[in-house]
Parts: sequence; C-alpha cells; structure tokens
Amino acid sequence: MNRLKEFFWLCAGVNNDILNKCPSESSKYVGIGATIFFTGVFAALAGGYALYTIFDSYWVAAIFGVIWGLMIFNLDRFIVSSMRKNGEPRQEWLSALPRLVLAIIISIVIAKPLELKIFEKEVEAEISHMIQEDLAAQEQTVKQRFNETRTRLNEEILSLKNEISEKASKRDELRKIAQEEADGTGGSKQRNAGPIYQIKKADADRVEAELQTLVATNNEQINEKENALAQLDIQEKSAFGEMKESQLTGLASRIEALDRLTKKSSAIWAAHWFIMLLFLAVETAPIFVKIISQRGPYDFVLKKEEYGFEAAYYEDLAKVNSVIKKRSARLTQDEIDYVQNRLGLSLEKT
Repeated sequence: MNRLKEFFWLCAGVNNDILNKCPSESSKYVGIGATIFFTGVFAALAGGYALYTIFDSYWVAAIFGVIWGLMIFNLDRFIVSSMRKNGEPRQEWLSALPRLVLAIIISIVIAKPLELKIFEKEVEAEISHMIQEDLAAQEQTVKQRFNETRTRLNEEILSLKNEISEKASKRDELRKIAQEEADGTGGSKQRNAGPIYQIKKADADRVEAELQTLVATNNEQINEKENALAQLDIQEKSAFGEMKESQLTGLASRIEALDRLTKKSSAIWAAHWFIMLLFLAVETAPIFVKIISQRGPYDFVLKKEEYGFEAAYYEDLAKVNSVIKKRSARLTQDEIDYVQNRLGLSLEKT
C-alpha cells in the first residue's frame, strides 16, 4: 500500500521527503497523482486507437499509444508540480490560466478518439452511408459527362425523322389533292384525268422522289447516330464499372462521420458533450484542486526549502559583489599610485 501511495506521489510530482513530514497532505496528493496517472492511461488508449485506425497494426498502435500516454502523463505532472501556493488567489489564478488552457486542449485531444470508439457502430453505419453518397455523386458525374452528347445525338435523330415525316405528310397531301381532282371531289370538280390532274400527280410524284432520296440520306445518318449512341452507352457502362468505393476508413473520415451524427441526432450530440465535459473535468481537476485548496503544511515546508536555496543564492551573490567591490577599490588605488609615481619622475627630470 505504501508503494502505491508513493507511486501516486511520484505521479503528482511532489517531494516525498517533504510530504513524509506532512502526513495530513498525503491523501490530497494521492488523489492528484491518481488523476494524473489515469489521464495518462486514457491518453494511451486514445492515441493507440487513433493510430490503429490509420495503420491497422496492433504493434504500431500499442507502441505509439504508450509513448503518447507517457507524454501526456509527463505534461500533466509538470503542469501540476510547477504550480505554487503563495497565498495570493488572484496571482494563483493568473498563473494557472495558461495551464488550464493547455489542460483543455489535452482533454479534447484525448476525448475525440475515445468518442469514436464509444460510437463505433454508429460511425461505421454513417461511413457506409457516406460511401453510398460518394458512389451516387460519382454516378451523377459520369452521367453528366455523357448526357450532353446523348441529348445532342437524340435531338439530331429526332430532327432527321421529323424531316422524313414532314416530307411524307406533304407527299400524302399532294396525292390526296391529285386523287380528288381525278374523282371530281375537289379542285375543278370535274371527274376526269385531265391535264390538271396530271400536273397535280406530277407534283405528288416529284415529292415522292424527294422523299425517297431524303429517306435514304437521313436513314444513313440516323443509323450512324444510333451507332454512336450505342458506343456511348458502352463507354458509360465501362465508366460505371471503373467506379470504386471510397476507402473511408481513416481517422479523418471517422471524425467527419461523428460530426455528421452529432448534427443528425440530438442524443448523440448530448452524449458527445457529456463525454467531452467528463474528460475536461478529469483533466482540469488537479489544477482546480491546487488552486482552491488552502495552503497546507506541504506548501509551507516547500516554500521554506525553496526560500533556503534562494537565500543561499543571494548570500553567495552578495559575497561575489563584495569581492568585486574590493578588487575595484584596489585597482583604483594602484592606478592613483602609478599616476603619482609618473608625476614624480617628471618633476625630477625638470
């Protein structure tokens, strides 16, 4: 039990010799150390899972997870151990503000991969939906690429067929007029096959010849365009066959899927914030404990120890200053003696 307690003291970054003199502070620093330790464990799990989604390797994920957890553990330990209680709440809060910002960033980084693991089934389902959306977008792009040509060919085919249809309608109308002239139901109203009928029949025959020529020409063009359409359909099917499902298995895709889920579902949105706030509370708890707790025996003894080193530093500094002043004074006197000696020599020469 004592080893576990000392281990958590180590996690809290305290001086064991000083803390042994202050038994009433033991539980507080055991709690702070345990919080820092488990934050490091959560960071290791989160980092390992994040790397597993990238490399699909248990060994790489485990190694990086341990390194990431140790880094976060060391950073949290440094943040807490570097805080000092000096009896001035305003200054303590100001000094803790950068540490709180850093703790918030760490909690967000830790929480996100664990959220992905907690909502893994929902995220996988959303990723499948994203893959289908991507396939539909690819299909739409392929269709748009071929639709313009297909529409143009169909319009040209329709135009050629309409030309034939119009010419056939004109021929049928001229035949009808010639027939009415022949049987006396129209035109001159005389029942005979006279010269007027011959003229009208010649017009009908002329349009018939034009129709046959037009049919031959247009049908050839229609066949060419229909063949082009058939080739276009083959190319489109080939393009559809070349479409591939997006490999949305990376960390960024999972984060995007989770973001979409939080926007779609109010329950997942609430759970997302609960998890984030939980890790935020765990990460910032040691800092708040240090800030809101009263100065205890450990703080006074630590201040005394640190002040002893500070006082010794200033004593040594004062001694060095004293030596420098004495040397400066001695050098100044030597210079005066030198000048006097030089002046004396000058007077003797004169």
